[in-house]
Amino acid sequence: MAIKAHMDTLNRRHQELEAAISSESKHPGHDELRLVELKRQKLKIKDQLEELRSQSKTLN
Repeated sequence: MAIKAHMDTLNRRHQELEAAISSESKHPGHDELRLVELKRQKLKIKDQLEELRSQSKTLN
């Protein structure tokens, strides 16, 4: 169950980052470095989610 809770937290954070990226990119003169950092964080979370899914499948 701990994996499920962790995945839920990561999914929530992934959605928050998606919203932040969308919001930031809509602003004229947006901060490109901030966008790159947000996208990097989102990708890292995606990788973590994939790893947890993989672990979850092996446990079942």
